[in-house]
Amino acid sequence: MTAAPAPMRIVRGERRRIDVWLLVALLGAVPVSVPALVILGYLFAPYGDIWHHLAQTVLPRYVLNTVSLLVGVGAAVLVTGVATAWVVTMCEFPLRRAFEWALLLPLAMPAYVVAYTYTGLLDVAGPVQGTLREWGVLSPGDWFLPIRSLGGAVAVLGVVLYPYVYLLARAAFLQQSVAALEVSRTLGRGPWHGFLHVGLPLARPGIAAGLALALMEVINDFGTVQYFAVDTFTTGIYRTWLALGSPSTAAQLSAALMAFALALVVMERLSRGGARFHHTGGRYQRLPGYRLRGAGKAAAFAVCALPVLVGFAIPACALAIWAAETASQVADARFRGYVMNSLVLATSAAALTTALALAVGYALRVRPRPMAVAAARLATAGYALPGAVIAVGVMLPFAQFDNALDGWMRARFGLSTGLILSGTIAAVLFAYMARFFAAAFNGVEAGLAKITTSMDAAARTLGLGPGRSLARVHLPMLWSSVLTAGMIVFVDVMKELPATLIIRPFNFDTLAVRTFEMASDEQLHMAAVPALAIVCAGILPVIVISRGIGRGRPGHGAASGA
Repeated sequence: MTAAPAPMRIVRGERRRIDVWLLVALLGAVPVSVPALVILGYLFAPYGDIWHHLAQTVLPRYVLNTVSLLVGVGAAVLVTGVATAWVVTMCEFPLRRAFEWALLLPLAMPAYVVAYTYTGLLDVAGPVQGTLREWGVLSPGDWFLPIRSLGGAVAVLGVVLYPYVYLLARAAFLQQSVAALEVSRTLGRGPWHGFLHVGLPLARPGIAAGLALALMEVINDFGTVQYFAVDTFTTGIYRTWLALGSPSTAAQLSAALMAFALALVVMERLSRGGARFHHTGGRYQRLPGYRLRGAGKAAAFAVCALPVLVGFAIPACALAIWAAETASQVADARFRGYVMNSLVLATSAAALTTALALAVGYALRVRPRPMAVAAARLATAGYALPGAVIAVGVMLPFAQFDNALDGWMRARFGLSTGLILSGTIAAVLFAYMARFFAAAFNGVEAGLAKITTSMDAAARTLGLGPGRSLARVHLPMLWSSVLTAGMIVFVDVMKELPATLIIRPFNFDTLAVRTFEMASDEQLHMAAVPALAIVCAGILPVIVISRGIGRGRPGHGAASGA
């Protein structure tokens, strides 16, 4: 009887430790939700004269251009991403294995870099029109493709963003059971019928998710539309904040854009309706591998080669040539400072965001209370918000805190504290964490889902609490997922432009900001060196992600020959 209280004390102690993880989940998820909550709060603020002026003048154009971009880019990425994913997964043709990872390379290309490159190539003073005039094909007054237009923005964003659809569509095709496809073939149906009536319906959730990601990137884009003079919500937010000096109006524009972005997420969910697409067979063996011949083989090669050529190879070659011409003028001490600033920000943001995602993800595994789950889901909404919206949501509360603290210090002690949070590296890093938390969290959550709960039970029987279990059991098994999540955040931060432009400290530039400034000054060749540095930083993570997809298919060993 005297020994009975001991187990009770252990249970109570364990319960107290687990409650700490509930606190970790809330304290980790709630702060990165602040920008979205701040923007939502401005929906109920009174609308000023500037808002009414915008509504009567430029707001209709913002809406029309934004919707036109979404429709045009959505159609382009859907067709390109699904077609290439199906061809490289299910068909046999020359260089198919190389295309599996090469089709992801445009992800390493920021859209604004591709926009600058094609402007330099296709503008009136560019080499393409110059060569055509020399050959007599084009006269000086003849019409040529206007790259700086809404159509040009659709084309550039389409060739850069299709990998989002390709990535998830290919993963969905690889996960499909071969039994359903074999039934289609035994009924005398060819590859086209199998694609339309079997493969495409089964992959629909993944395709819809990829399309939603691409469209959210369209809403987030600033560099491309600003350079092509296409007025959208994002450019309007930037001008309202900096040119008109109206943070509240910028916040209200941000709220409208935020509603746009969240509507895309809801539409992606509702598009599935009540339909459910399941694999009824468990046979994951070698995929069919339709052997193409003649025109079919050439068509498949062209379908895969064209996006890689237009979205990566041509811009990369042009950047390399221009960088070789201007490197001696650009690669100076200031350029090394831009590189260091970018690397420090990207590495710090990747480490902090991934660590936070790991803490929140593991806390939800230990203590999956509804309140903590809801906080985590709200935190992941940041990825659906454009960088300009995140910037406004960060700067407004930080500025209010700085002003309040400064006023209090002046009143009490006669001292001015100045700017402690606003316009600092801490504000920039916080914006990155709010923007890219979902990218890291989804990767960590997927890795945790692969670890059976029996491992947690085994760790507890060995006397390991949640913290020690994470360090000694879960983290070694999660290391590849954590590393992949960190690389994704690193690449995203290296390319990020609108939030950095608004929040960065005075005289603190990154490679993305420097590329944008030089291109805006029409120094396209000079912008090649920083632009190429951004591209090089993103290539290795893209290849690693591609290899991870192929290894992730059930029955990978059997499917490897596909």
